[in-house]
Amino acid sequence: MRPDTLFPLFADLITLKGVGPNLATLIGKAAGSQVKDLVLTAPTGLVDRTQRVSVSDAEHARNQTVMTVEAVVEKHTPRRTSRQPYKVRMRDETGWLHLIFFNARVDHLHRILPEGSRRIVSGKVERFSGEIQIIHPDFIADPAEIKNTDLLQPIYPLTAGLSINVMRKAMKEGLATLPALPEWIDPALKNRKDWPDWRTALLKLHAPQESLDLEPTSKVRQRLAFDELFAHQLALKLTRKDRKTRKGLALPGDGSSVEKVLTHAPFTPTRAQLRAFEASKADMQSTHRMMRLIHGDVGSGKTFVAALCAAHAAEAGVQTALMAPTEIVARQHAKVLSDLLEPAGVKVIGLTGRDKGGSRKALETEIASGEGQVICGTHALFQDRVEFANLGLVIIDEQHRFGVVDRRKLTLKGRMPDVLAMSATPIPRTLTLAAFGDLDVSKLDEKPAGRIPPRTRIISGDRLHEVVDALKRVLATGSCAYWVCPMVEDSDNSDLVAAEARHHMLRELLPTYRIGLVHGRMPARDKQKAAEDFRTGEIDVLVATTVIEVGIDAPNATIMIIEHAERFGLAQLHQLRGRVGRGDESSTCLLLYHGHLGALARARLKIMRETDDGFVIAEEDWRLRGSGDPLGLKQSGLPEYRMVDLAAHASLLEQASDAAGYEVAREDAFGGERGEALRTLLYLFERDEGVRLMRSG
Repeated sequence: MRPDTLFPLFADLITLKGVGPNLATLIGKAAGSQVKDLVLTAPTGLVDRTQRVSVSDAEHARNQTVMTVEAVVEKHTPRRTSRQPYKVRMRDETGWLHLIFFNARVDHLHRILPEGSRRIVSGKVERFSGEIQIIHPDFIADPAEIKNTDLLQPIYPLTAGLSINVMRKAMKEGLATLPALPEWIDPALKNRKDWPDWRTALLKLHAPQESLDLEPTSKVRQRLAFDELFAHQLALKLTRKDRKTRKGLALPGDGSSVEKVLTHAPFTPTRAQLRAFEASKADMQSTHRMMRLIHGDVGSGKTFVAALCAAHAAEAGVQTALMAPTEIVARQHAKVLSDLLEPAGVKVIGLTGRDKGGSRKALETEIASGEGQVICGTHALFQDRVEFANLGLVIIDEQHRFGVVDRRKLTLKGRMPDVLAMSATPIPRTLTLAAFGDLDVSKLDEKPAGRIPPRTRIISGDRLHEVVDALKRVLATGSCAYWVCPMVEDSDNSDLVAAEARHHMLRELLPTYRIGLVHGRMPARDKQKAAEDFRTGEIDVLVATTVIEVGIDAPNATIMIIEHAERFGLAQLHQLRGRVGRGDESSTCLLLYHGHLGALARARLKIMRETDDGFVIAEEDWRLRGSGDPLGLKQSGLPEYRMVDLAAHASLLEQASDAAGYEVAREDAFGGERGEALRTLLYLFERDEGVRLMRSG
């Protein structure tokens, strides 16, 4: 049960003084529907009205700048028509300005701005018909009464119909309900950091004395960020501990199928691949359910590790389901796994939305009977009509592209099947902790021997004719090429290069070569055909959008041209570049930029030119882009924090992870006052599942 002390925080906004149903709806859109959502909404800025300027200074200020002026009310000018505003003219020794009011209550304005009085006014300065004006000033005060007025006021997120003053009043009412909560942070850490308690920290956050108080590095913000991180890490660690103690399917194997796959493999596995497989095999053989993430660089061989795991599952007499994000990728996996597992006599089939009628029914029969031992597919795998004979291993490729619900639907097709997640994007340590702290992680940090890293060049789009000439020379040698564009079709609202337009241009400039096209809006069958034709050499140049980021494996492709490379993130550029250099020929990646390169874009392209190490690139991408969503991880379970900036608070995340690990490992974990404090933390951040696991453990 949620502690009584938290009840005021979980109350609806309508329980606050002055907040009716309509206002509660508006605040709910900006912050959330409960009191805790409101008070945990951090200010986005600070209005400092302690610094006053002259009217002359306001004249020279940038438009929309918030300024505070002290001047004499000179004259009220009522509106002549319904379309005109009500004006109040104010003057100081340097000039005059107008205060503008629409739908004004005249008696109220005369009361707060009497002619001849001196007033302090504050708001956004605007220019209209040569005049300086402030429309609906958000602050008006008598200098004689200013002592009792708060001149430092926080700014909050708003929504249409919600004013900042109303939001501040609601926040004040919400903060008045704050309870004193038991301390969940270890006293030694709290003292070392010189952090205030939770309630004091929140009150200080909403009463900043300067802009620096709102920075992620301030003590108040760090304290509150740690609380969020600690709650999430504690829940993850409890989940992981629970999984380790639960019984799952033990999948023993005699090693015969795995040995045949290794013997007939067309290459020598890397040490990293073998380490990842051995760790996975140990998980599968144990009575505890495997929940492992394998991530590695482009071309590091995740699919081969998946093949070894599928071979081990087949030895144990269970089926493997591999779920991929697109039909192209799913069918590519079916082809590659079939080639790798055929020597071991393991049957691989593919099932996607493209399979209809009789052929689909035949595939479903093979799956239900167990004849199909490894099934590669898309969302089609977890449809109601698909039944597995004995699903024991689930492999999820590019797992961050699937929602938590989708992944769960597939695992429910078996009885506690082992789960192996794969990511072709090296994941920065910070994100690994934040999003995958409940998983065991294997890192593929080696590439197969003999691979030659692509040469990377940065070229202005003005030299397009030189790029086409170079492409002709490459095609003449029998190689093929990718040409990537950031859009499907031309748009009047964008200057980005469209794939359809570039496809048309290349067909005219390269009439003797076969130019293909693939993008996300094409029917799945057409996309699959284009990808297969390119892989087999039926197409010389494949013009594409980023749909080819993963999944198309064409060893004969030796050149990758990426237009508007300055618009892509580092991780995506590296993924695209990884489509070439997969054979034993040297390859090239040309990064075309258009217009002026900004500092951030120049830094990204420079990193691409200097390194082919995906782990270095992932960390640099994280550093340059901050804590946005560089890997598209929102739906993978990465929480949407309120106080946390993952880029700025990376070290706090590691400390929170260590602290959570210590708490979970303690022999007397979660007993006494300490346990109650930790339960309060989990309830506050709605990690109720963590509380349940504390009790069951």
